[in-house]
Amino acid sequence: MNAEQAEVELLDALIEERKYLSRQSFWEYCKTRAPEFYKEGRHHLQVICETLQALYEGRLLNSKGVPYENLIMNIPPRHGKSRTLIHFCEWGLGDRQDNRIITASYNEDLATVFSRYTRDGISEEKVYPHEIVYSDIFPKVKVKKGDSSYRQWALEGQHFSYKGAGLGGSITGKGGNILIVDDPIKNAAEAQNENALDKQWQWFTDTFLSRQEQTDRSIKIVNMTRWSKKDICGRILDSKRADEWYVLMMPAMDEEGNMLCPELLNRKNFDALVDFMDEAILNANYYQRPLDLKGRLYKAFKTYDGELPAFKAIKCYIDTADTGDDYLCGIVYGETFDNEAYVLDVLFTKAPMEETEPATAKMLYTNKVNHAYIESNGGGRGFARSVEKILMEEYGSNYTYIEPFHQSNNKIARILSNSTWVMNHIYFPINWKDKWPEYYKAMTEYQREGKNAHDDAPDATTGIAEKVGVGDTFSFD
Repeated sequence: MNAEQAEVELLDALIEERKYLSRQSFWEYCKTRAPEFYKEGRHHLQVICETLQALYEGRLLNSKGVPYENLIMNIPPRHGKSRTLIHFCEWGLGDRQDNRIITASYNEDLATVFSRYTRDGISEEKVYPHEIVYSDIFPKVKVKKGDSSYRQWALEGQHFSYKGAGLGGSITGKGGNILIVDDPIKNAAEAQNENALDKQWQWFTDTFLSRQEQTDRSIKIVNMTRWSKKDICGRILDSKRADEWYVLMMPAMDEEGNMLCPELLNRKNFDALVDFMDEAILNANYYQRPLDLKGRLYKAFKTYDGELPAFKAIKCYIDTADTGDDYLCGIVYGETFDNEAYVLDVLFTKAPMEETEPATAKMLYTNKVNHAYIESNGGGRGFARSVEKILMEEYGSNYTYIEPFHQSNNKIARILSNSTWVMNHIYFPINWKDKWPEYYKAMTEYQREGKNAHDDAPDATTGIAEKVGVGDTFSFD
């Protein structure tokens, strides 16, 4: 064997090894298919690839050792996330030809592009003798002739393999075991349109999720910029099933100033973006901080878990509902000797007075409240008398001193001026999101400037700050 033959055999062996590795590893597959983009130094791409393969193979485990079946990807623009998902569809269909994939993007055009790239990647023909194309890696996989439209097609031997749809589009009659949502929101304007977000969520829950087949291994992937707390990701993470989703979030720059991938976005260009781009849009795209978090009044809340401190009194602040659309908000809290407040119980409801009066009395009795402050604005004074009567007649208790008062200060001004104290000195149970979901939502979404449908939760919470933090500021009846 001469040197030239030896070199050819070595090259053939290396090609065979690369084809084998590409079948076994999705990261190696991407390196083979697009080596100029998927480089060893681009660590974030390897993390994306390995996370997707672990999800697909059931090796991505939660804290209890149960495999995740759902993945959220929040990664900056132009860092390869959609490109990688297209390759993932190719690789998944190569691994198992009976996989059925449904993808959704914000409109039909983008859905067509996603589908076309996947289909064309499978059908790519060799240009150079030693070039590795899809058919070299998965030689048995071919797109069925006569069934290769851009948005819906099948592999040979299959009835259906791939469907791409725009959000809101029809996918009736098709089911899949790999469901992917890619870039569902077009821009910042759409992200701030609540009607558009509501329609997206309705389509996602009523139409898209209903297409998931109940197979032994079925996965869902949502890849998007975190625009809003009401976008698909936000609503998933605010739901009771949030812990069923693995979140892969990568900011463009970490807290130490290190860029996620300097070859794709270096510090100089990022600093230019910081100087010219709207701050809220920059935060959404490059830090995955939703637009509506920027305007939140309360940035963070203190929590407690386990043993409580000693209290000098158990108190309750109650803001009654002025109209049928308002919430009654009653908050039981323990007041410490160093003037901190620990929230122990919450009643937050739109129920009528015939329900809220006995519910309030029960809450005061059960929590052994020493002192209850009830705003007497509107029907508050009559509400206070009724609660006091129920405590005596049903519970035989006059333990709670009920004190009605008239709140004369401007509500919005009170909420704003006491917000820092609320964040620094009121402690909530670590699981308060689950204990009182509506109250939690009202507190965490309250905006500093307008756009608030209700202020009952912040109003009552502010009352605690006024009672514990700076003393009484109301005139008593």
